[in-house]
Amino acid sequence: MDSKPYPHVEELESSPSCDPQARAEDLVPETPTAKRNWRSYIWDSLDKSPEERKFVFKLDCALLTFGCLGYFIKYLDQANLNNAFVSGMKEDLNLYGNQLNYMQTCYSAGYVIGGLPTNMILTRVRPSIFIPCMELLWTICTMASSRARDAHQFYAIRFFVGLFESALYPGMIYIIGSWYRSDELAKRSCIFQAAYPIGTMFSGYLMAAVYHLDGVGGLRGWQWLYIMDGVISLPVAIAGFFIIPDFPDITRAWYFTEQDIALARKRIQLEGRATRQPYTRAKFWKILTSWHIWCLIPLYVCWNNGGASGQPVFAQFLKDSTTPKYSIPQINNYPTSTYGVQVFCTLVFAWTSDSVLKGRRWPSIIIGGIFNIICYISLWIWDIPDGWRWACYILMGVGAALAGIIMSWAHEICSADNEERAMVTGGMNQMAYVIQIWLPLIIWQQIHAPKYTAGFATVLFIGGPVMIGLAILTMWLHKREKYK
Repeated sequence: MDSKPYPHVEELESSPSCDPQARAEDLVPETPTAKRNWRSYIWDSLDKSPEERKFVFKLDCALLTFGCLGYFIKYLDQANLNNAFVSGMKEDLNLYGNQLNYMQTCYSAGYVIGGLPTNMILTRVRPSIFIPCMELLWTICTMASSRARDAHQFYAIRFFVGLFESALYPGMIYIIGSWYRSDELAKRSCIFQAAYPIGTMFSGYLMAAVYHLDGVGGLRGWQWLYIMDGVISLPVAIAGFFIIPDFPDITRAWYFTEQDIALARKRIQLEGRATRQPYTRAKFWKILTSWHIWCLIPLYVCWNNGGASGQPVFAQFLKDSTTPKYSIPQINNYPTSTYGVQVFCTLVFAWTSDSVLKGRRWPSIIIGGIFNIICYISLWIWDIPDGWRWACYILMGVGAALAGIIMSWAHEICSADNEERAMVTGGMNQMAYVIQIWLPLIIWQQIHAPKYTAGFATVLFIGGPVMIGLAILTMWLHKREKYK
């Protein structure tokens, strides 16, 4: 396979006017921790050269802005199902069995089919073309959900929403890992990751707001939710064609100068992060026989499936309550407190991991696992005071705040091979959803709501001791590899 399917910018370095590349040698320190002072603990670029600081600022404004908005609308469009379900869709479409579980499974099936292939496509196709096209397609499917008349139509729509959305998260994580240095990576990954709980929170607020449109235009409130999601998503998808900077070796971003491009390439070179190479049989064999893929994928699978924050357990508890009886806006708004905790902890883990812990990722994972054990063992017992039950539902957000840390760790461990980095991070996301296809059908059956005994026991085990054990094993293997 041709490793250069579209124009590169190698000419920049070889041209006589390549003063920018010569300058880049002097502007970037050999290690990201060189000359660190107290300002770097506030924001990593504050103690870097003015030229590098300006470049990172432009990169943040473009890549992080689009990434966060894209991930925001992804989870806005994904979370609308749970919010619509508890806001009248269940009764209007007569969904009194396990139809919600089947809809979630159809979404996961589409997501799994697209997960790894989309990341491999991104090593050959410009992200500034591929990702916005996928966003436009899932936006159309989201708006089509407002016209679904039964569960079977929802099954088909949710499958395609999952298929098209599968490109964004692993793709943006891969792109972020292609631009930032090790002292910058966790913060950017976690800021991007924070858009997920914010999108989920906003979906609840939006449902509470559009519920008052019930009856307008002959549509129910939950139908207006899907329409408004599409209206919000469309301009973000279009903006992606102009904002995504692709990769340092092929970027044609209008906001970068030649010096910026040379500086970007030098930064990645100093990180030891490999550029694109052909896919060969030897490369596939090397990737599949490395400990990287066999430790990092299970670690991420345990995080993704070792929690209940993705299930409407809090909302279903409120909906089931009779004393007091909560209103539809309250049922949608109160569970957003879990995602508020998740946003806060995501940012705390990012800053401490990059600065205070000097790049160590495993302590944050262990802390999140401990909170999972505390919360889910309490909910598994179930016969606990209501005040503590509310606290457990809210504190679930601590264990849910680890995705950016785990993905940053994967980028660093796989930095020497670009294709391995793409396949491992894509495989982490894909295999997490492979488990998510069938596991909720067993442990989160809607007919058992809100007392999900099997669900709470399962995530207690996966998201607690198993995830912590895998984090310690990965830390030990990575340390041994670096010594070698």
